[in-house]
Amino acid sequence: SSRVTDRCLDMHIIAVGLSHKTAPVEIREKLAIPESRMGEALARLCSYQGVREGILLSTCNRVEVYAVVDEIESGYGRIQDFLADAHLSLSSEQLTPHLYWHEGDRAISHLFRVASSLDSMIVGESQILGQIKEAFEVALTHKATGIILNKVVKKAISVAKRVRTETKISEMAVSVSYAAVELAKKIFSDLSDKTVLLVGAGEMAKLAAKHFIANGVRHVRVTTRSPQHALELANRFDGTPVPFEEFREDMASADIVLVSTGAAHYLVSEDDVQRSVKQRMNRPMFLIDISVPRNIDPAVRHVDNAFLFDIDDLKTRVERNRGERLNEAEKAERMVVDEVGIVRQWLQSLEVTPTIVALRARVEDIKQAELDKTLGRLANLSTPERELVEAMASSIVNKLIHNTMMTLKAEVNSSEGTAFIEAARRFFNLGDPAASNVNDRASSASETCHSSQEDIQDVDAMTPRTRSKMPDR
Repeated sequence: SSRVTDRCLDMHIIAVGLSHKTAPVEIREKLAIPESRMGEALARLCSYQGVREGILLSTCNRVEVYAVVDEIESGYGRIQDFLADAHLSLSSEQLTPHLYWHEGDRAISHLFRVASSLDSMIVGESQILGQIKEAFEVALTHKATGIILNKVVKKAISVAKRVRTETKISEMAVSVSYAAVELAKKIFSDLSDKTVLLVGAGEMAKLAAKHFIANGVRHVRVTTRSPQHALELANRFDGTPVPFEEFREDMASADIVLVSTGAAHYLVSEDDVQRSVKQRMNRPMFLIDISVPRNIDPAVRHVDNAFLFDIDDLKTRVERNRGERLNEAEKAERMVVDEVGIVRQWLQSLEVTPTIVALRARVEDIKQAELDKTLGRLANLSTPERELVEAMASSIVNKLIHNTMMTLKAEVNSSEGTAFIEAARRFFNLGDPAASNVNDRASSASETCHSSQEDIQDVDAMTPRTRSKMPDR
């Protein structure tokens, strides 16, 4: 029965790849496929014997091939050769320790988990969904996919959307820099008219500034001990440089003050903040100290309308959020299992379709041959009489195969589905279902194998267009 779940018309869905979990960056970067070469790579992938459909996912943290192949083992080997051929300095033997291999339900489940960011370095990140959508569009453009991968990848995108809609997996910050933004949004519900003052230019401060801007902050002021550095950083954020010796007086203009310097002592005192809040007419001020050692006097917590958080406060929040994300991830994993089952049923329904079509064609041929023979001997029949004979023949045929048709449709998703299909083909002498290719059979199921623009529009309707080049993390 497991064979039924991972094959469709003698075709197999497989996934072969590596990620941040299995390969160091020096291996991943060698296999990375630039956008300019993606079309050529897809053409090469589909040129391998037995590879019917393919899609390539290449990000900073993973390189994966999803394919529909004639045979599982030979398919694995050809895709491994394809990956090795992408970089001549790597042999298949060097790649093997870093690769993972999935077939059938496991391949589909892996794709769904990747799209939902359950396999990302940071569970719940959003970039990977846009990258999958982009990879799918490229595969459609180069006609590398067909009915099976079109269906499965579109389903992966809709599963990811469902996970984001029905869980809170992407809502809780799991980085210190973004936790600062999350806290600021709790104090100021709208950041669009707020001003951020960066004191110092540590990496976390720069990243936090990017997050603040991405969340609506329009005004950034920057001060460092080096005026030139402050000017360069201000230009990067389209902000304003502030002389370091004047930043304490400038704090009153800032709603959010983020301090990140290498100073070994407090740069901001309780009095400095008290004075700034007074100048602000008691409007709230949010202060974030991500320096170690701390640069803002903890006594600032006693100032009314001043909200101070240090690096430990942020890390505590991150850890709590990480635990909540893992709880949400468990919900998402259950959704993936459910959705894989839906795709499995669709694949199994594809398996029975050509048998039903062949059975109908077989009995129609027999009926027509017998009608032609009989009516040829009854030349004196009137047109109405001939129609009655034809109707009787059709009725007999339909009644004879009705139960067979209903049983095939009912049993296709059972553990014995394959046995019923094979029995029907033998009883009615329908021949080998592998004799015709998957796309011919798919057309009988009213599907299009290599549609492109229509599929892209379908995906656009499911998820916002994302062109981010950031890696899945």
